[in-house]
Amino acid sequence: RWVLSLQCKGSRNFMSALRRAVEVDFKDKEKHKSQGLYLLTTGIPDQETHTISAYVAEVCRGFDLQLHVCLFSVMKDLGSSGVIPARYANPTETASAFKEIVQAASGRFHWFGEAGIFESDDITSIVSEMEKAKNYSQKCAFLVESLKQRS
Repeated sequence: RWVLSLQCKGSRNFMSALRRAVEVDFKDKEKHKSQGLYLLTTGIPDQETHTISAYVAEVCRGFDLQLHVCLFSVMKDLGSSGVIPARYANPTETASAFKEIVQAASGRFHWFGEAGIFESDDITSIVSEMEKAKNYSQKCAFLVESLKQRS
């Protein structure tokens, strides 16, 4: 169920947008089953990461929801749009901050750019499952081979 689209209008005031989403649209939480919030962003929030993480952890537990982040790394110069953000971080620092925030919210993190996918919790999970399946398959093959040799 899609609830609300929030825009920060040239800033990255994440706390304001999150408060608005939670306080306006999730106040009748008894009517809603587990919900998810999706943040589509190109940069680090204006607020400090530890402040956001603490707030997100509290809110997500209280409303039984998860925050998922899709970070799109834009390869433009800082301020090329005419708006200089209140807080700046390079793409790696930005990704690290959002990973911490997502972890506090029991959500998923996806980082991509013009060159493709840099990191994705979903893809990591799929690759992990494929590795497990491969390992189980190898163990089964060894077991079958050892049983063949015994008979």
